[in-house]
Amino acid sequence: MNKQKRIEIFDRLRAENPTPVTELEYSSPYELLVAVTLSAQATDVSVNKATHRLFLVANTPEAMVKLGEEGLKEYIKTIGLFNSKAKNVIKMAELLIERHNSTVPDNRDDLVALPGVGRKTANVVLNTAFRQIAMAVDTHIFRVSNRTKIAPGKNVDEVEQRLLRLVPQEYLMDAHHWLILHGRYVCVARKPKCGSCLIEDLCEFKDKTTD
Repeated sequence: MNKQKRIEIFDRLRAENPTPVTELEYSSPYELLVAVTLSAQATDVSVNKATHRLFLVANTPEAMVKLGEEGLKEYIKTIGLFNSKAKNVIKMAELLIERHNSTVPDNRDDLVALPGVGRKTANVVLNTAFRQIAMAVDTHIFRVSNRTKIAPGKNVDEVEQRLLRLVPQEYLMDAHHWLILHGRYVCVARKPKCGSCLIEDLCEFKDKTTD
């Protein structure tokens, strides 16, 4: 895929959705960090249902520690892997208090040092909460990048680096949101909705569908 095609692809995605945002509901960097941590192998809808109640009682590290692991489980037990996630969220809150004055750090090294926070979660927080250029490659972005040939790669790290290198600069800040939404609703896993895709003519996927 050449540079001109990529420019046109992101131009169309931006025209359709000029200010893309995460579908996770949050009102502070800490709430976003917790929500993203809970969203691993879970849908944003299920996380939002849980955090809607949770954040009413615990939306700061101090309040989360006070709630405790068993208390937290009562709010997130509908989310997959809730036992390990509860443990991580409580430990994360404790470390934020001890090391960061209860503030979510705005750099990757400090973020990935927190329990339950991997590179993908850190990238979401850096991009969404702190408006830094970062590419959080999940299954949707990995699929779209490979299927369209925007930035093919064998693993998520390869795709992340290629996206950062190949996506035109003016689109980099919001590219992660456009790609994830496109993968979630149009370029879906089983059968992509090529017939209603606004970049179908630019996409290099060979087995297009007519949905």
